[in-house]
Amino acid sequence: MSNEFGVREGEIAVDLPAKTDAGLYYIGRIRTPWKQRKDCPKNARESDAVCTVELDERWADGLKDVATCSHIILLYWMDKSPRNLVRQVPGHYGVPHGTFALRSPARPNPIAMSVVKLLRIAGGTLSVVGLDCLDGTPLLDIKPYFASTDSVPEAVVGWHKTKD
Repeated sequence: MSNEFGVREGEIAVDLPAKTDAGLYYIGRIRTPWKQRKDCPKNARESDAVCTVELDERWADGLKDVATCSHIILLYWMDKSPRNLVRQVPGHYGVPHGTFALRSPARPNPIAMSVVKLLRIAGGTLSVVGLDCLDGTPLLDIKPYFASTDSVPEAVVGWHKTKD
């Protein structure tokens, strides 16, 4: 675990299983202006920085028709995050919450997702806005964003509504 993600007061860490259950293929890398955790926006909507997704050339044919999408979902692996926290104290709230009640990158499987605005595609390179990850973050998948299916306007996160 990176020292940058030290356990805060009120947090709980667990021992990780001896081996993993599944394998993944990184399909590319994400290039952002952020080199350190402290510089990253706390969520993807906080930044209008243009970021670059560099898709491995073997997957380039999978981009057919992606250019017709205004927005896409990027799934990525927060490879620098700790994986053993079950209770966390977000720095900007200071109150403990269970890992699965948060969007924190610290989780057993540090899979993150962002709905990004697709600006353009040139070969296997996508220019997007709406990311919150470190430069060099491994890319897991790209999916089209369907507002009719993916948006749930009435959804709530109860603890977030009651924060001070």
